[in-house]
Amino acid sequence: MQRHLFPAVLLIAIACVLPFALPSYAVFEATLVITYAVALLGLNLLTGFNGQISLGHGAFFALGAYTAAVLMEHAGWPYWATLPAAALLGGSFGWLFGRPALKLDGVYLALATFALGVATPQLLKYKGLETWTGGSQGIVLMKPEAPFGLPLDADQWLYFFCLAVAAALFAAVHNLLRGSVGLNIVAVRDHPIAAQAMGVDNARIKTLAFGVSALCTSVGGALSAIVVQFVAPDSFSIFLSITLLVGAVVGGLSSLQGAVYGALFIQFVPRVAEQVSKSAPWAVYGAILIALVLLWPTGAAGGIRHLKNRFLARSKP
Repeated sequence: MQRHLFPAVLLIAIACVLPFALPSYAVFEATLVITYAVALLGLNLLTGFNGQISLGHGAFFALGAYTAAVLMEHAGWPYWATLPAAALLGGSFGWLFGRPALKLDGVYLALATFALGVATPQLLKYKGLETWTGGSQGIVLMKPEAPFGLPLDADQWLYFFCLAVAAALFAAVHNLLRGSVGLNIVAVRDHPIAAQAMGVDNARIKTLAFGVSALCTSVGGALSAIVVQFVAPDSFSIFLSITLLVGAVVGGLSSLQGAVYGALFIQFVPRVAEQVSKSAPWAVYGAILIALVLLWPTGAAGGIRHLKNRFLARSKP
């Protein structure tokens, strides 16, 4: 086995053992971490590797969640069949949004995506769509059982299902970034003028990055809807978009592993903050966030990589 593959294989092996060693609620939480990791994978591709700042990715998360919920509730689709639909719709919408957004850059693009995130909950409550979206009441879904008579409970099955989808998406994005398209994505971030002079179509690359990013985040939203079994407009407020961006930065931009670390932060740090202080949990959350940013300015992925390099340097004779 190649040496650089060993950590990934070890991580997958540990992930496969977890649902048999944890109680049901912990398995549910671990599954939510996977859904957030998929969503952050898309945001990391856009912001970390392509340099486009988005404050509205909660809208794509909501789009994927409602696509899955509406198709399951009103069209009778099986849960697994809703994922390609969420990916197609999210990717298409991201591409369409990315086209006019090419005229914007930096804080102006962030402001445009912020508007998208702010508008999403209100659009989901629109009376003309209430028949499909359930309005403010949302949609309640049924939890799928393990197929083919597999000896797994519903939580364990959903964990493995989400893990398989996440592994496929992470592998796809990894291969994309290793190829010529990935080099162009990073080149447009670092030296857009030089990239254009070398023949790179900056507009096409930025639009592609936005589309693929929205696709991944929409799939994460669809998985979240299937796991939580409920969607409602208030679950996709602008706070979700900000939380996703915080998770991407804390986890580590320009690092695929950073999506996993960021997902862990999103899922568990708010609870830790509430356990520390029930009267001022967000003050504790802010303190933890500031400490992490000061301690690891390149994110958790960069900090862990630095610690690993120091350990390997000390272990050499």
